Amino acid sequence: MSDEWVASNEAGPAGPAVAVETFVREQSGRWLVEIVVVFPDDVVRRIVNDYPTRRQAEIAASWIKRAAERDIEGPRNG
Repeated sequence: MSDEWVASNEAGPAGPAVAVETFVREQSGRWLVEIVVVFPDDVVRRIVNDYPTRRQAEIAASWIKRAAERDIEGPRNG
């Protein structure tokens, strides 16, 4: 996967994000952190960075997710 945004809508997402999730996966001996942002009409996925250990990647993923959730409007749990 390239370092570019991957979106199904070429014009870009319309409206504010409604959800965000981060994932950690291994690739070539490194641990990648990916972020997935859900918009009303689109889903955007991007590799944020890679880390030498799984633990470092998990810590980074939690920080990234918490920071992104601050920008989401409305209740997240209901």
